[in-house]
Amino acid sequence: MEEVLASLRNYEIWIYVLLGLGALFFVRKFILGWQELRGAAFGLERDNAQARLNQAATVLILLITMAVAEFILVSFIAPSIPGAIPLFTPTVDLLVTPTVTLPASLTQTPGNTLATQNPEQTIAPSANGCIPGQVEITSPVENTDVNGLVKVIGTVDILNFAFYKIESKRPDEDVWAILLAGNQPVKAGELGIWDTRRLTPGEYQLSIVPVNTEALSLDRCVVQVRVTSPPAETQEP
Repeated sequence: MEEVLASLRNYEIWIYVLLGLGALFFVRKFILGWQELRGAAFGLERDNAQARLNQAATVLILLITMAVAEFILVSFIAPSIPGAIPLFTPTVDLLVTPTVTLPASLTQTPGNTLATQNPEQTIAPSANGCIPGQVEITSPVENTDVNGLVKVIGTVDILNFAFYKIESKRPDEDVWAILLAGNQPVKAGELGIWDTRRLTPGEYQLSIVPVNTEALSLDRCVVQVRVTSPPAETQEP
């Protein structure tokens, strides 16, 4: 049973194609038989036309039934039987000898010993997800008041950089709103302009999310600020 279901699943497209071609052929025979039956003047002709019409109708019903059965078997029954859908696993070649490439931080000294050199340490992200020199927001500063058009200053310069997003939300909200994006790395420069003029005053979280060339988002760097109302003389009518 499992082998039959597996075959029906593997050749599903071809089965539908063959059933469709057969259905088209017998639809044509059914139409011709119907026309012949309507034009028959004698009893024998009518009997022959009726027989051909019945034969075409029977085969059409059979083909439709087979197509419905194929759909039910492949879509509903096969997934419930583990052996009907084989799981492909990678083949491991036990005769292959792995090749190990030493990182650049390991260099050979004249005394035939390997000295560990680590000129660039991996910097762990801080509590807010920012990594100094790689992903950080330097302005606005944490827990400061902002209003109007806020210039966002910082750095986003990661390995295999693709683009970055600047987002914001209230601390009690779950969904981040995308404010803007950039496709060029930035070092201690302007990341974008945050327009807070239409926001309700209160606490907000501002974040930058870097994305690499594999479409993977890294940890977001977040700062929390207070959006305040602008001075009365600068408010827009």
